[in-house]
Amino acid sequence: MKLRRLAELTAVAAVALTLAACGSNKQSSSKGTGNYAADQTVNWMESSQLPTMDISLATDEISMNMLNNTNEGLYRLGTNNKVEAGMATKTKISKDQKTWTFTLRKNAKWSNGDPVTAQNFVYSWQRTVNPKTAAQYSYIFDGVKNADKIMKGKAPVSSLGIKADGKYKLTVALEKNIPYFKLLLGYVPFFPQDQAFVKKEGKAYGTKASAVLSNGPFKIEGWTGTNDSWKLVKNNSYWDAKNVHLKTLNDQVTKDPGTALNLFQSGKLDEAVLSGNQVKNMLNNKDMHVLPMSRSAYLEMNHKKVPAFKNQKIRQAISLALNRNALTKDVLSDGSFAAKGFVTKGLAKNPKTGADFTKDADSNGTGVSYNTAKAKQLWKQGLKEIGKKSVSFTLMTDDTQQEKQTGEYVQSQLQKELPGIKVSLNAIPYKQRLAKSADHQFQMVLTLWGADYSDPSTDLDIMTSDNSYNNGQWKNTEYDKLIERAGNEDANKPEARWNDMVKAEQILMKDQGVIPLFQSTMPQLLNAKVKGVIYNTAGTPFNFKNMYVSK
Repeated sequence: MKLRRLAELTAVAAVALTLAACGSNKQSSSKGTGNYAADQTVNWMESSQLPTMDISLATDEISMNMLNNTNEGLYRLGTNNKVEAGMATKTKISKDQKTWTFTLRKNAKWSNGDPVTAQNFVYSWQRTVNPKTAAQYSYIFDGVKNADKIMKGKAPVSSLGIKADGKYKLTVALEKNIPYFKLLLGYVPFFPQDQAFVKKEGKAYGTKASAVLSNGPFKIEGWTGTNDSWKLVKNNSYWDAKNVHLKTLNDQVTKDPGTALNLFQSGKLDEAVLSGNQVKNMLNNKDMHVLPMSRSAYLEMNHKKVPAFKNQKIRQAISLALNRNALTKDVLSDGSFAAKGFVTKGLAKNPKTGADFTKDADSNGTGVSYNTAKAKQLWKQGLKEIGKKSVSFTLMTDDTQQEKQTGEYVQSQLQKELPGIKVSLNAIPYKQRLAKSADHQFQMVLTLWGADYSDPSTDLDIMTSDNSYNNGQWKNTEYDKLIERAGNEDANKPEARWNDMVKAEQILMKDQGVIPLFQSTMPQLLNAKVKGVIYNTAGTPFNFKNMYVSK
């Protein structure tokens, strides 16, 4: 998934960490005392429907945002992804950084009144890595003892490196040092789940508000699974409820940015995301904020559905025919900028020199350059190699404005520059596109991926041969070996690990395993009276815990 401006990674010290309760010491007040307005209600916009509230199955930004604000893991991630108090009050880490012991708070409860226990974490992690669950995010548990073996069906789920020592003590065993493990522990896939509740709800779990349980600042209400509006309401069972000031967040789907702008200007929305010329026109507005994102848009090609995509020259020709600067500046005009590679710009810096990853990995623009003459040449050669005079395929996109505009540009540009190519478009709802991508039911798809944490591996790992997010099923043995080495043999050698990842990126771009297009920004209008919103460019973008409405 997902997104945002990244905190620098640091090695985790082998010391005990005691976390103080986060949040303001001010008390919330429905009467509007202090700086708080009497009505603590915010009207928020979403571009698409909410796909799921199942912690094990969530993959998209909207689901992650909702789960991040209705639930909580061992840690909570604050401004700049700073680790803050969550379910854990104390953490002890062994000298080799492979054994983590957590003491859980005894006053944490689920929204139905049940206590949050260590077993809830054990069950949740085991459920996610269990092959029967078919969780796309199971791969992110790589490094937790036996996780990979379990996912491959070579070890029992019970052997996962996590165990409960009573109700409030949790021990996690790692197979290797994971430098960004603290960040992972504040990320949705690592959150707890109540086994009794999950079993009780069965297939309905996570598909509607009544089949969702919360241990975080808010609860979800009014969500049927298919409707365009729902609410987050304050969860009075939350351990730190006294520091949650917002009473209600009304969430509504508004796909058209023009409609969103009108609703914001008329006071019916407190937050709206714009696009195109709206951004230019609103830049001087005090409520306008162009938020950075570690989120990339790229084309995935299904080699099994379209055999022509197996040819490297065909893939390279398609990429070279696309003018990314024209797409971002003339078509989208929303602050997005041309991709520098597959890994996003600003995500991570060289541990020795401080250089951005995209600078170190750049090979004279390989994989992201615009050159129509070379595109035509490679296209002609590629067609000859596959014995074809033409290639036809359908490009699948979301039905939101940015994605439809991108699809139309790709279609027009390719048919203009590459003789014999025919591109059809299929714009479908976000939720459907996610499902079809996961099932490999597409020929070419416009994919949006956001960084889960501030390290190149969050992007590069998904392109390994067996990763569930490698929807196009591109394969390269050398690439797989480099990613494997970075995560194991060189895991504790920062410079060697960095070089492994740089080489992997260069292979991906040279072979054109995917076609990066642009890196997104979020042009957001936010009511000046809405305060305390935490936004991060990597991981789950929004943390609403400290949000409130000022007078």
